[in-house]
Amino acid sequence: MTEASVLFLRTCLVLLAMPIYLLSFLGIWEPFCKKIFFPFFLEKLCTIHERKAKKHKQELFHNLPDFKSPSGELKLLEIGTGCGANFQFYPPGCKVTCTDVNPNFQQALSRSMKKNQHIHYERFLVAAGEDLHQVPSGSVDAVVCTLVLCSVHNVNGTLKEVLRVLRPGGAFYFLEHVAGDHSSWKYFWQQVCYPTWKLVFDGCCLTREIWKNLEQANFSELKLQHISIALPWTPIKPHIIGYAVK
Repeated sequence: MTEASVLFLRTCLVLLAMPIYLLSFLGIWEPFCKKIFFPFFLEKLCTIHERKAKKHKQELFHNLPDFKSPSGELKLLEIGTGCGANFQFYPPGCKVTCTDVNPNFQQALSRSMKKNQHIHYERFLVAAGEDLHQVPSGSVDAVVCTLVLCSVHNVNGTLKEVLRVLRPGGAFYFLEHVAGDHSSWKYFWQQVCYPTWKLVFDGCCLTREIWKNLEQANFSELKLQHISIALPWTPIKPHIIGYAVK
């Protein structure tokens, strides 16, 4: 598992994906990816991922009602809502603000909303995780972010915004794929796939050690587990799951 092997296999992958690199060079791939390819791909991936991750998510979100405000309301902000794959796990009556940097998930999002009418949808904001200026400070009881921190431009900046919008005592819930152990074959293939995967899948980074960012953020409490969700033939594993309290 030498650096030369990684570079050789990366080059082979680049050659295989050359049409996409060419489209990217011409400025065609990114708008096509954001508008058509990635929303389509993400909806299909979510269907597969949800089957594999359902039990983990049920366990993760079971204590969301514990973070209701003193008034009894639960105001929830989801960063990178995408297709709305998490809606089914939210408690009845909670008020959800959806955000995503890509506004092109609306069709899939509308389908999820119709299926999950037990929750109240407040609004949808086109916003990056690092810039949630449309959300007032200390205004939400919980923030949810799943399979999103891999593609934000700045993980620490996103966590800083999470802490800003959360009220004291509020919680941040996460489920993210992360870098494998550096001595493992998983990490080797993550390194091989990294540049092409990031281009094809709208900025998704395979080798982030997101648990370190969470450990260094200013949360008062952090519950974090390293888990494995079986997704054969993909480099998006292992995962971390848990919640952190402001």
